[in-house]
Amino acid sequence: MKQIQPVVFPLNLGTATILNCIGSDNFSTSVNIFYQLLNTENQPLQSGNLFLIGFDYEAYNTSTDGNEYIYQWTATELGVTLI
Repeated sequence: MKQIQPVVFPLNLGTATILNCIGSDNFSTSVNIFYQLLNTENQPLQSGNLFLIGFDYEAYNTSTDGNEYIYQWTATELGVTLI
């Protein structure tokens, strides 16, 4: 889990302050990333799946810290800022 700049959800759903990611690497061509945006009580406000493929998979595969790469990539895809 990583802290993010607060993201306010409409309709009083809450404010996300945490990004959680779980990656499943097929060790060949892609990583399926399950993500959650959580509030301060660790309750999910949004969740979904992203697929890291192609050039991004190659960069992930050669990175020195695969977990950090997944968090940075997911944050970029979702438009949130890690803090």
